Amino acid sequence: MTDFRKGWYLLYTLPRQEKKISRQLLEMNVTHYLPVVKTLRQWSDRVKTLYEPLFPSYLFIYLQNSQDYFTGLNADGVVGYVKFGGKIALVADAVVNDLRLVVGSGEALEVSSIEFQPGQMLIIAEGAFAGLQGEMVQHKNKEMLIIRINLLKRNILVELPVAQLIGV
Repeated sequence: MTDFRKGWYLLYTLPRQEKKISRQLLEMNVTHYLPVVKTLRQWSDRVKTLYEPLFPSYLFIYLQNSQDYFTGLNADGVVGYVKFGGKIALVADAVVNDLRLVVGSGEALEVSSIEFQPGQMLIIAEGAFAGLQGEMVQHKNKEMLIIRINLLKRNILVELPVAQLIGV
């Protein structure tokens, strides 16, 4: 790997292998982040709480050196690194930090790849997301705030009380 830069990168995984890869990286002492969200699944005889990846088939990995690069690449279930223009994509620290904040808040989340039209820009005034800027949208007959994370062309939708929002 030429022109190595320390930072966050994105691993693309085989379907439903994210948790297994996360355990492998943990055992190898490689810093990584797998954002998961709590979901309820209904079976015919019961309802079960599951923790599923926020971005299926993706896992963030922090590369300290080129050895970490190869360790991540060789983990069982990894397809490869996400690349743009032939180079592996470096993910801004702010993106991972914002994800940690949003996922760690415990608020109900939904990931959408739907392209929304720009709407009113808002700043969250209080609560776990205080200080983040987002866009008000109508989605599934609910008023929701989009927090755009410029990664994988995805948007995180959060339902928040209007009292927590300030117009920009």
